[in-house]
Amino acid sequence: MSFSLRVKEELEKHMSSARHCQIGELAAMVSFCGRVSVRTDGRLFLILQSENLLVARKAYSLLAKVFRVQPDVSAMGNGEWKKSHVYTLAVRRHADAERILKATKFLQENGALRDGELPVDSRILQRACCRRAFLRGAFLSAGSISNPEKSYHFEIVCENQEKARQLQEAILSFDIDAKIVQRKRYQVVYVKEGNGIADLLNVMEAHVSLMELENIRILRGISGSVNRQVNCETANLNKTVSAAVEQVRDIEKIQRSVGLESLPESLRQMAMARLENPDMPLKDLGGLLDPPVGKSGVNHRLRKLKAIAEELGS
Repeated sequence: MSFSLRVKEELEKHMSSARHCQIGELAAMVSFCGRVSVRTDGRLFLILQSENLLVARKAYSLLAKVFRVQPDVSAMGNGEWKKSHVYTLAVRRHADAERILKATKFLQENGALRDGELPVDSRILQRACCRRAFLRGAFLSAGSISNPEKSYHFEIVCENQEKARQLQEAILSFDIDAKIVQRKRYQVVYVKEGNGIADLLNVMEAHVSLMELENIRILRGISGSVNRQVNCETANLNKTVSAAVEQVRDIEKIQRSVGLESLPESLRQMAMARLENPDMPLKDLGGLLDPPVGKSGVNHRLRKLKAIAEELGS
């Protein structure tokens, strides 16, 4: 099961304790995956439709808990081999549909039906707890999260700019940076930063998924730290090896040109020690000298040998 699906499974089981929050979550689901039909006799007919069974189950639970309504449920095969399904919840009774639409503010006090392309009525989102519930419903209906082991990406697909802006503002109200991008005919609200996605999971009250994400982030951080350390040590090792090769080359040049016997005793000792131990670190190399010298003393003598080699020319 994908991480995104595990988050949705957790959110499907979460039920707000307050009725106004339950209505806020249902309003998001009506906005993102619902439609309202008006029959010729003026009666209302509400449909919620999704390819995700979790969405259908959550919508059913909300309708049953908040309004004591049990919608008609159907599933139809979708695709060439009918392997996927479209789940449909239909509220056919006018009085039930009217109560639901009035509570979610899709039906105004004067009886006018709110345009389905408009965002949710702002009165639904006045409280922070209701915005949390609204984000839960929106994510369940049209959202996804990438596998955090590979990348950080949270998104919710909206059918128009107005709904995307409302969603963005709801996320921004929790101090989480969210952006909007157009993808074909849709507007996508997204968050690409790990901290922001963690905060969003917390806002939506997906606490189990939040802990899973944080564990993955810790492991990724450790892995990145180890890689950086290995790369640093490898670079230092390469640098040390290259320097040692150059030192041996300088000493061999002196040996060919004038002989090591021509060098002062301290430099001759240094040259012999390096030739006999081409891979030895400078600190250990200094311990072979008589008397022993530290790393800085070894460096000083090797620089003198380099200067002599340069004076001898090619």
